[in-house]
Amino acid sequence: MSQTKEVVQTGTVLDGTACAKAVREALALEVQTFVATGLRPPGLAVVLVGDDPASKVYVKNKVLACKKAGIESFLHELPGSTDAETLLKLIDELNQRADVDGILVQLPLPAGLPTDAVLMAVSPEKDADGLHPYNLGLLLSGKAGLRPCTPSGIIRLLDHYNIPIEGKSAVVIGRSNLVGKPISILLMERNATVTMCHSRSKNLEEICRGADILVVAAGRREMVAGSWVKPGAVVIDVGIHKTDKTDSGLTGDVIYPEAKAVASHITPVPGGIGPMTVAMLLSNTFAAYKKKHTHNK
Repeated sequence: MSQTKEVVQTGTVLDGTACAKAVREALALEVQTFVATGLRPPGLAVVLVGDDPASKVYVKNKVLACKKAGIESFLHELPGSTDAETLLKLIDELNQRADVDGILVQLPLPAGLPTDAVLMAVSPEKDADGLHPYNLGLLLSGKAGLRPCTPSGIIRLLDHYNIPIEGKSAVVIGRSNLVGKPISILLMERNATVTMCHSRSKNLEEICRGADILVVAAGRREMVAGSWVKPGAVVIDVGIHKTDKTDSGLTGDVIYPEAKAVASHITPVPGGIGPMTVAMLLSNTFAAYKKKHTHNK
């Protein structure tokens, strides 16, 4: 009598690096069509305060991504000793500049600087991060506006792989304004049934096991084990943490090898949501540029 071999399922890797490249290439073509009419290229101003090593790497990657998409970048590096008045004055100047369509203030800011006041100072029309309360309000009310980069990057990646959202049960771990709240709204806009969880949610493992789409943005290293994942679910890992366990020296909020053996699709760390976040930053900058020039016609 023949025995049936147990088949170990391994999830399809959602390649954020490849998808982000496709987004950049499409943007570059759109930029070229505008520039060919005699218009200036889009411009993104990046403000970096202090010498945080991780922030410097992130900013370098964003500036490089701008170049690949045909977007001009204006990097403003300020010392860690910069006071709030100086920083706010710079943001006001960037708000007034005609050649700046998007403004990004790299977080975290050095201790002592008022993060909320700084983000509020950025003109909503130039809010490349999509985190100004005005733009978050547009998102909540279902109106068009600049969307937070990481959540919109998640949706773009799902679409890139033709993963259906409508009618699916989605579970989001994390309730931040940066990821958790906006991705919940974006998933609901696409007709998913969304459960938002957080550190005080009871029966978290059980809730996760009911998810067709599981978005983990908890900020806790390898919090979600493979046993939490419903067989065939789509797993989106937003976390990023330093570790000595992997070749890259990074890991996420999900125990990747365990989840990959159960999921139908999964994002890696690195190379998943990170590149998509940068791609959406460029997309927001171009959207602000396009709106300006369309309105001026």
